[in-house]
Amino acid sequence: MSLKTFSSDEWAIILGGSSGFGLASAQKLACHGLNICVVHRDRRGAMSRIEPEFEKIRSQGVSLLSVNKDALKPDIRDEILDQLEEAGNVVGKVRVVLHSIAFGNLKLIAPEGLQNQDSRKRLADELGVEDSELATVVDRLFSEGYDGLQGLTTPPEYSSDSFLDEEDMARTIESMGTNLLAWTQAVADRKLFSDDARVLGLTSEGNRVAWKGYAAVGAAKVALESVSRSIAVEMASLGIRSNIIQAGVTDTPALRMIPGNAHLKAQARIRNPFKRLTTPKDVANVVYLLSLPESSWINGEIIRVDGGEGISGASR
Repeated sequence: MSLKTFSSDEWAIILGGSSGFGLASAQKLACHGLNICVVHRDRRGAMSRIEPEFEKIRSQGVSLLSVNKDALKPDIRDEILDQLEEAGNVVGKVRVVLHSIAFGNLKLIAPEGLQNQDSRKRLADELGVEDSELATVVDRLFSEGYDGLQGLTTPPEYSSDSFLDEEDMARTIESMGTNLLAWTQAVADRKLFSDDARVLGLTSEGNRVAWKGYAAVGAAKVALESVSRSIAVEMASLGIRSNIIQAGVTDTPALRMIPGNAHLKAQARIRNPFKRLTTPKDVANVVYLLSLPESSWINGEIIRVDGGEGISGASR
């Protein structure tokens, strides 16, 4: 039985598609018949890792247009869409635009206060060992996957010299938020969208929870969600449905850039009813579901894909 769901001349544009959610979604959509335009920004040395992943897309018998350029620049965006049009008759054939660009600033907004380590010191005293000795053991066990020790570990380190400024904030909001609208408008202006198209973006629990160092990205996610709702309402006449996926904590290259990410992952595993992190494939599966004709009445929503992590009050 064929897995091909989509017409052989339909396309998906994946912005930020060389790793994480974007790559997993590109591969998932390709295996169901969508041609893929992947826009990514990677150093030449990274291509030895990326090319085999792109080959998996080609092996599905679909067309792949891979563009290693900065999707955030308007002139580059026009150049990419020119290349897409030259790749074939794509007018009215773009079914999906997925915005998965992770280009944000992860600075604190102010110096950290003193970290309270009284619990660990008290435990060390009760055990009759030095605090430094206990810290070494706790940190090692935590790194080996014993999540319940996170409250006793050495706190994550953040820069004490550089803090978030207006330019950092504005650039992050544009890159990970309002850029969704710029791309959607550009594709629509060229009449590339199909009459049952999907615009999708990715948010996180940082849209309402203040994680240290996440202020700019959190603001960008809120902007992204607002823009998506406006697209859902104002571009419905063009046949566009716009939705945002709120992924659970996922071990992606973007997450690893966040200071204290090991603690975020530990907390997520403790809270999650299934005791594991979300994976890029979990999210890619929902990208696929939202791209199907049967999902056409889902519009303007924020959809959690986290196994129940976001609603769990569990602490252990």
